[in-house]
Amino acid sequence: MSEAKGPLEGKTVLDLTTALAGPYATLLLAGLGARVIKIENPSRGGDSSRNNSPYVTADGLSMLRTSADDMSVSMMVRGRNKESITLNLKHPRSRDVFLDLAREADIIVENYSAGVTARLGIDYAAVREVNPALVYTSISGFGAQGVEGDGKAMDTIIQALSGVMMTAGEPGDAPVRFGLPVGDLVAPLFAVIGTLSAVIHANATGEGQHVDVSMLGSLTSLVACEPFDALESVGIPLRTGAVVPRLAPFGTFRAVDGWFAICAPTDAFAGGLLRALGREDLVADERYATRDARVRNADELHGRIQEWAARKPLSEVLAALSGNGVPAAPVRDTAEAVRDELVLSRKEVVPLIHPQFGFVDGLYGSGLPVTFSRSRTDLSRPAPALGEQTDDVLAEMLGYDDATIGGLRGEGVL
Repeated sequence: MSEAKGPLEGKTVLDLTTALAGPYATLLLAGLGARVIKIENPSRGGDSSRNNSPYVTADGLSMLRTSADDMSVSMMVRGRNKESITLNLKHPRSRDVFLDLAREADIIVENYSAGVTARLGIDYAAVREVNPALVYTSISGFGAQGVEGDGKAMDTIIQALSGVMMTAGEPGDAPVRFGLPVGDLVAPLFAVIGTLSAVIHANATGEGQHVDVSMLGSLTSLVACEPFDALESVGIPLRTGAVVPRLAPFGTFRAVDGWFAICAPTDAFAGGLLRALGREDLVADERYATRDARVRNADELHGRIQEWAARKPLSEVLAALSGNGVPAAPVRDTAEAVRDELVLSRKEVVPLIHPQFGFVDGLYGSGLPVTFSRSRTDLSRPAPALGEQTDDVLAEMLGYDDATIGGLRGEGVL
């Protein structure tokens, strides 16, 4: 039996992205088997992530770069399985080189601010002229049409505008910024869904298209999955802190030595919870016997849980809940979570490898959390140095000879 290949094997992606949202999208495509050629600006040191502290050095992690071989952890995560070429897209001759690459590619992904690719002459309209079957995906803050004063959309700005900051915390609290950059991470997921859908269409029809994904729209669409306005109109507060009264018993609670989460909104789960608390007598109590009753008495029910747990070690709390069939789990810190044997065995989290220095103890990155029965996924190839594959790509993919490549480099195109 032949070795399994990635489902996108044979597809070539030109990666015009920087920072996080775009590079995460192309990372997923690379993990699915596509050849991803990252195009970086030689005059600015390439992708901005290359200059994000901390760095992996010969001596381990460092807040400062100590040698040319050092690489930022950000690039080690986002650059895996990619090739890097340098191309100064502001140089007049670079457009011809880019369009030569586009003729041979299947997908382009870019996350410039709206209007930038048009000014550079490399937007979808330009690419479609040379490759009508190509899928061109744009990830931007507000959409390809842009908005007045449209600048570089940062994750915190998108979190603020989407309303997501007002879904966490207690009523009256200051806005809560999610520590995970959800605005930067949700948009690339939709971008990959859109890209793959467009690839299926192109394979069937020979017709490419422009896939336009906005960070604001992506995150706001998730906020809209919960009818917060409607809930508030019937007296259910938007912000409920550690618990969710309308699903009671539901939330996070504290034991003597740690936190745990409970999700027990059904009658069966709620009954199990009361048994775990040693209150079999309350299972049929009119205050807790039905879901609507538990919602009306959520504060009292959640108070009982907290009072019970506050005097017990976490292991005893979880054993009692599990023994009574209640969905519950400890609240882990991030270091413990990424070392979970299950997610490591499924390669949903993987060790990060520096191309020269190897693995640094304790350094992990995101894997590709999809397992196929036949296809292969992989994110094991270390991130490339800036421009590491420039000559090879231009020679192998475009047939440029050494003199042509040298001339372009001498002119500052590469």
